[in-house]
Parts: sequence; C-alpha cells; structure tokens
Amino acid sequence: MWYSLMTQHAIAFSAPHAQAAEIGLDVLREGGSAVDAMIAAAAAITVLYPHMNSLAGDGFWLIHKPGEAPRAIDACGCAAELACIDWYVDKGLQQIPSRGALATVTMGGTLAGWQKARAIAAESSAQFSLSRLLAPAIALASQGIKVTHSLAAASRKVQVELAEQAEYQRVFMPNGRPLIEGEMLTNHDLATTLTWLVNHGLESAYSGEFAEYIATQIEQLGSPLRLSDLQNYRAQEVKPLSVQTRFGQCFNLPAPTQGVASLLILAIYDRLFKPEWDEAARAHGLIEATKLAFIVRDREVADPRRLSERWDDLLNDEHIDQLAAVINERALPWPQIAEPGDTVWMGCVDNTGTMVSFIQSIYWEFGSGVVIPGTGLVWNNRGVGFSLERNHRNALAPGYKPFHTLNPAFALLNDGRRISYGTMGGEGQPQTQAALLSRYLYDARSLDEAISRGRWLLGRTWGDNNHDLKMEQDLVDLLGNNLRARDHAIKAVPARSEIMGHAGAVVSFGDGSAIAASDPRSDGAGIASVMTERA
Repeated sequence: MWYSLMTQHAIAFSAPHAQAAEIGLDVLREGGSAVDAMIAAAAAITVLYPHMNSLAGDGFWLIHKPGEAPRAIDACGCAAELACIDWYVDKGLQQIPSRGALATVTMGGTLAGWQKARAIAAESSAQFSLSRLLAPAIALASQGIKVTHSLAAASRKVQVELAEQAEYQRVFMPNGRPLIEGEMLTNHDLATTLTWLVNHGLESAYSGEFAEYIATQIEQLGSPLRLSDLQNYRAQEVKPLSVQTRFGQCFNLPAPTQGVASLLILAIYDRLFKPEWDEAARAHGLIEATKLAFIVRDREVADPRRLSERWDDLLNDEHIDQLAAVINERALPWPQIAEPGDTVWMGCVDNTGTMVSFIQSIYWEFGSGVVIPGTGLVWNNRGVGFSLERNHRNALAPGYKPFHTLNPAFALLNDGRRISYGTMGGEGQPQTQAALLSRYLYDARSLDEAISRGRWLLGRTWGDNNHDLKMEQDLVDLLGNNLRARDHAIKAVPARSEIMGHAGAVVSFGDGSAIAASDPRSDGAGIASVMTERA
C-alpha cells in the first residue's frame, strides 16, 4: 500500500480587467511563476485597456520571495539625447506638449522591465516561454476585445485632442467616431508586434530590425527619439524605499517616482493614529498627511542624479515626527499643483509564495496619441513631467528621467501577512494606497470593503484643473458635515467614480492561504485559488 501526501498552495491575482486577471491566474494554475503570470497579464491588458498602458509605456516592479528582501525594478524611460530645453525653445514652446510627436520625449521601458523581471525570476525558477505568455494577448488583439465603459469614455474624451493623429484614428477610431461600449475592437498590428517579440525576443524592441523600424517611424513623425536611444536603454534594479509602522514594514519605489510620498502618508498617519478616532477623524488624518507628503514630494522628487542632500533623511523618524506635529484639528490650506495619469496596477502570488506588485502606464489617456505605424504601439507622454525652466528640479535634460506618479506598493506585516497593493490614478495613487491599507489594517475592514468604500481625491486628476478635495457622494453623506467643520472644502462626485482610480490588492497569509480583491470602479477581478499537488 502507498499513500499520497497532499500539499496546498494558494495562488491569487488582481487586475483592473477581469480577463487579464484570468489570464494571469491561468499561468499560475499551470505552475508558472508570479513574474510569468504578470507578464502574461501585462501583455493582455495592453490590448484590453489600450487607453491606460502600452508596450511603449513605462513600468515598475516590486518582487518578493519569502525569506528574502523585496527587489524593485525601475523600467521608466529616460529623455532622448536630442531632448534638451533648447530643442523645444527653438520651436517657440514654453512647455513640452502633452500630445503629438513633440510629446514623445522619453523611451518606453515596459519591455525592458519584463526582461529584467524574467532575469530575476530565472535565478530561482524555470520560465515559461514567451510564446505561452504572449499567446493570450495575441489572440485578444487579433480576434478583438469588447470595448469597456472606461475605454469608450477615454475615446470620447480625446476625440478632439487626437483628431490630427492619423494612425491613432486608423487603429482606435476605425469607424471614424469614438468607440462605443460593447462593440468589438481589433488591433491586428499589435498582434503582429507581439508575435515578433515571441519570435525575436523582448530585446528586439530596442535593437535590431524592429528597433530600427520604430526609430525611423517615430523620427519621421517629429519625435526627438532616435535608434541610439532605444539601443542604450536598460531597465534597472533599484533598492526599494521602506518605512516601519506598527503593523510592519511598507515598501515602495525610489525616485523618480512619488513612492516617497506614499510611504510618508502611511508613516505620518501611523504616528498620529488613535484607536478611538471615528471615521471622520481617520479621514482627516489621512488627508492632512497627504498634504504634507505632497509638499515634500514636490520639493524633493526628481531624477536620482538631482536629489538633494536631504533625500536620505526624508523617511527617518525625526522627519516623520516633525511632519506629524504639524497636523491638528483644522485642515491645512490647499491647493498644491497635482498630476493626472492613466495607469494599470496588478498584483499576484504564485505557488511558491513569491509575490509581485506591478504597474505600467502611458501617463494620460492614450499617452501622446502617437501610434507607431504598423505596430499598434501607443507611445507614452511621460515627458510632460519635465519642465523647460532651466533651474527647475525636473528640468528637461538628455538621458534624465522625469518625475513619475507610478509607484506599486508592498507590505511585510508583523503577523506574517504580505500585501501586494496599488492603483492607477496619477495624483490619487498615494491617497488610494493609504485609504486601502489604513482601512484594512487600522480599521480592520475586509479587503473588499477597504477597496470599494467611498474615497476622496485631493487635487487634480485626468486633466481636471480643480485642486479641491473631491469625495464620493456616499462618503460625503457619512462624513461631509464633520470634515467641513474642520475647514475641508469638499466637492462631491458620484459614488464609485472612475476618477478615484482602479485599486487592487493581494494578501498572502502566513499559513499559505491568500485572498485578492479588485476595485468595483474598474472592470477588474481579484481571484484566488488553491493548487493541489501530489507528492
């Protein structure tokens, strides 16, 4: 007689589009690594959510293998070698345009980030082939996707701005009008590009025949980018930032991202928090912590080569205590300038317990609006994060990186839980991360409720020029009078409004179980499953 030993491993995936979550989970079910699953889902979501991300956008990774320190990847693009201030000033410009070829200032680092992540994963696990990972995305691009409400709304929004972008019009307005929710959209050129990557490798986007084609096309359109910029680009492994809270250690990305602001909000709030606070007091504490964190961020965050001598002290106890001491019962006068953005965040855990927190973006809806002819690739407009003022901390310079809103997050808790979490939403990313984590940990709400409950957004988003405190109506009904009495100027927006971002999270517990959740403001899903193996 023989006996079989059953072992169980929880796997989970969260994504702002349910099909992407399923595609990622399928890879995990087959025994693929968290990195494998994330690349499959990341490729798919460039097809499913083309208004929010692209293979010609940027990406950031946090990867955590149990028992090891989290590892971070910076795959954001740097400015072209020709992209200097005079290049724009000579064209009579006082700022970098947000759309068109002159907005295509920076490289797209997404694919190089996938390469770097695969290299890290290969240190400890076998890899699935690119053919397996990109096959679902290829099928979606060639067979068509169903247009979501989010995609249709973005299509309407940019109709006038991108009216002169011929390739955008051909690919994303095939019927000569904005997309309509529920109709089918194909992108055969993107399917061809993905197939090329399967056959020639991810590196072919930066060197060789395909890179030469991209460089020629984008130069002809009027971009400062050249083949040498593609050939010289590398994604980088960087050391993540971290802070300690009463619940455990929180991690995020370093400059040029706003990860330092996300961590400051959590750390300041942790200093202030009192269990007897009601919900209004908790919201007030988070909002005021956000204001102080944003002031620090706007003063300090830039290309890593431009950081001040204060940078290494921004997350130390003394600085956090100083910031926390500023907060009282009254709201700090506002506004400060804020940043818009369109992004996708996804997270997962594989059957070895390895977790990924991942984000990729083209910045604004459809980025620059420039689609490289014949490729289906939408180029990012992240270069608008640069200034043409010569003495500005984020002044445009060849090879430098602009200020980045992107910042995937991760937490290692004292009780053994690990959390991969994040959101899209530009300026809203640090705020939504703080709301999600504080509700889950400090308020002991379920993960679903922590994400779905009404939220707020301090500042401008998605091209909106108002810097007020936007709050979803259901939360206004609960907290509005109390917060107004504290001098908060609140603007009510509809409940579950997309401007509040598409949040998600995956929690892995110390016993190997896992849960996942996704935002009802998106088209997403958080899916968890148990893998059973016989030994």
